[in-house]
Amino acid sequence: MATTEQATEVVVEHQVVDAQPLRTRIGVGAFLVLLGVVSLWFLGLKLDGSAKAHLNKLVLPGLATGVVVGVVILALAGYQLARGFRRQQVGLVLGGSLLLFVVAFLTWVSAHGDGARVDLTGLLQNSIGLAVPLMLGAMAGVLCERSGVINVAIEGQMLAGAFGAALIGSVAGSWFGLVGAAVFGALIGAILAVFAIKYLVNQVVLGVVLNVFALGLTGFFYDAFMQQNTQALNTPKVFKPIDLPVLGDIPFIGPLLFQANIVVYLTYVIIVAVDVALFRTRWGLRTRAIGEHPKAADTVGIKVLAMRYRNVIIGGAIAGIGGAYFTVGSVGAFGKNITSGNGFIALAALIFGRWSPRGAVAASLLFGFASALQTLLSFTVPGIPSNFLAMLPYVATILAVAGLVGRVRAPAADGEPYVAR
Repeated sequence: MATTEQATEVVVEHQVVDAQPLRTRIGVGAFLVLLGVVSLWFLGLKLDGSAKAHLNKLVLPGLATGVVVGVVILALAGYQLARGFRRQQVGLVLGGSLLLFVVAFLTWVSAHGDGARVDLTGLLQNSIGLAVPLMLGAMAGVLCERSGVINVAIEGQMLAGAFGAALIGSVAGSWFGLVGAAVFGALIGAILAVFAIKYLVNQVVLGVVLNVFALGLTGFFYDAFMQQNTQALNTPKVFKPIDLPVLGDIPFIGPLLFQANIVVYLTYVIIVAVDVALFRTRWGLRTRAIGEHPKAADTVGIKVLAMRYRNVIIGGAIAGIGGAYFTVGSVGAFGKNITSGNGFIALAALIFGRWSPRGAVAASLLFGFASALQTLLSFTVPGIPSNFLAMLPYVATILAVAGLVGRVRAPAADGEPYVAR
């Protein structure tokens, strides 16, 4: 009898841990209802029955697509509100619903525009390009915050990296510019590390100060030197796309992922390296330990402060490479505030991704897609105010962090200064 009761208790405890809180269940269900209603009514039933959508070579009926997507999402919403998906399934359900909604929306864009063809491949290519600096900035944040140091200075590190890449790339070549971007970003990271770890300065305030410092310093040197001698100091060569053999020939996937420049390929390497190192190596275990319980890590011989210094500086270098994408990776010249708040969006991607490399990459791609969609809508759906379209990436950021993340827990020691005994 005792054995049976004990087994029952274990099962009940497992169910409690696996279930969603009521507030989360209702919130996610309400969001799915909203997506379903918009898809069914506005993106489906509001269209003419004969309207066709052209997504690359794919032709879809506008009315039927919106109705089917709306019904599917509403069915998922009904199950979520009635019984609730498991915690592990909620992310997949939300992701799948958003993907279906995007398909219905793009179908509406094409059908609403009198059959205007939507270049789906170009849209996704643009999304990945816009997401590259966000992914690198988020990886910098993962390294820092998993180590227990809040990195609000991603924007400043990216801006310094963009400036360094343009300056050194103009003088010595784009490859040296890429290295210079990492060095300039690492310098901002080193300042963050010294003041946060040694002098115990409030890390959020320090990050804001460093962003303003980087903005003012790069702006001053731009006015004093670059603008005075643009040809010699602000004309770095942009890396040309490299078509990888075999991989670049894969239909649809090849043009998206394997016909890009070296900064994009370096981003792939950094993402994989951070993910594997953080969860598959001794260094990663120690990094997570000093971010969760530095005192316990110190008692077993881990040098907490040394690891924090090292990881924050490495994170700054990665963010600097993200800044290089704005100059030697795409634009080809530095301008004041060229990063335009991308560092803050990268920080939001880090939070939305639950301080995980994979989650941060997914969130960065979402925000990159919102930015690319802004450009697409400005050409295909005339009449939408340009200021409204410019808000899309930032609205997506706010909705994602405030409405879809729910309760997330940062590393326990994140932002908590540690004094070695």
